[in-house]
Amino acid sequence: MHLDAEALIDFARGCAVLGSGGGGPVADTLPVAAQAIEECGPVPVVAPDALADDALMLPVSLVGSPAVAAERIGGRAEAERLAAHVAGLHGRPVAAVMSGEIGGQNGPFTVACAARLGVPLLDADSIGRAFPRLDQNVLELAGLSPSPAVLADEYGRTVVLDHIDGAYLEELARQVVAVFGGRAVSADYPLTAGQAARHAVRGSVTRAVRLGRGEEPVPLLTGKVAAVRRPGDGAAGVLLEGTGADAGRLVQVRARSEFVAAMEDGRALALVPDVIALIDARTGWAVPVEEARYGLRVRLVTLAADPVWYTEAGLRLAGPAAFGLDGLTHGPGREEAR
Repeated sequence: MHLDAEALIDFARGCAVLGSGGGGPVADTLPVAAQAIEECGPVPVVAPDALADDALMLPVSLVGSPAVAAERIGGRAEAERLAAHVAGLHGRPVAAVMSGEIGGQNGPFTVACAARLGVPLLDADSIGRAFPRLDQNVLELAGLSPSPAVLADEYGRTVVLDHIDGAYLEELARQVVAVFGGRAVSADYPLTAGQAARHAVRGSVTRAVRLGRGEEPVPLLTGKVAAVRRPGDGAAGVLLEGTGADAGRLVQVRARSEFVAAMEDGRALALVPDVIALIDARTGWAVPVEEARYGLRVRLVTLAADPVWYTEAGLRLAGPAAFGLDGLTHGPGREEAR
């Protein structure tokens, strides 16, 4: 498969769904990827085991404020500078780009990086959806080291974080991002193609394309946004009122940067790490948390995350308790086939 201008739209639409309302708006990075493809050509997508076992991967993600990233989109040389620095640390060239987070704006952004570098995009990523913390990924669960982690900005300023664990990466990276003015590109949890084959979420690029081409699950509810509450710090509550066949139903969707729970009559219809998305009934695009507004006609859908997120360790790292939802149990979303 190649991601050309047409397939990119499908891919971005799927990334928006996998963002679970978070990960930053794909509308901000979709033009960046489109321009990179126009100038550098379509991006081949390859499975990890199609590459040499010791081939060096470049895991890439944007870190910081999506609003800042929307204004500072980076430049043509940003990916080259980051890849050169990572290659220098590991003593061999980068063979492919891997998304650090398939959900939200990072999906299209990594397409742009692969196009600029002239290397394939790995059909895998580090999460399988979006999560707010850098250490909330399956490579952390697999025991891989996040270092040496490289953070860079569009001006070529670079910081290397070494001899750290996932918690330190999250803490230190946020401070670096603040010094950089609210945006950085991170290459953390460095790995080979063989490690990606064993530990990353495989097939996430093709899953996003399928979602973007209409493989949408049966909605939990079809209705409209009846109220939105934003107490701050990324938290939000969206009240959905059913229409048509769902008239009379009320569902409360909670958000902590991403949508993390859909509740009806005190019962969880879906619960993080399930992917929870509001699909705009008019445009077909998933609605980011910050763009949910009164009167919007939507479909509430949920998809299962990668199975590793439902293990004891996965739930401890990114389950309901990690988002302050103690005492809630999972609904039907986790049972859905990927």
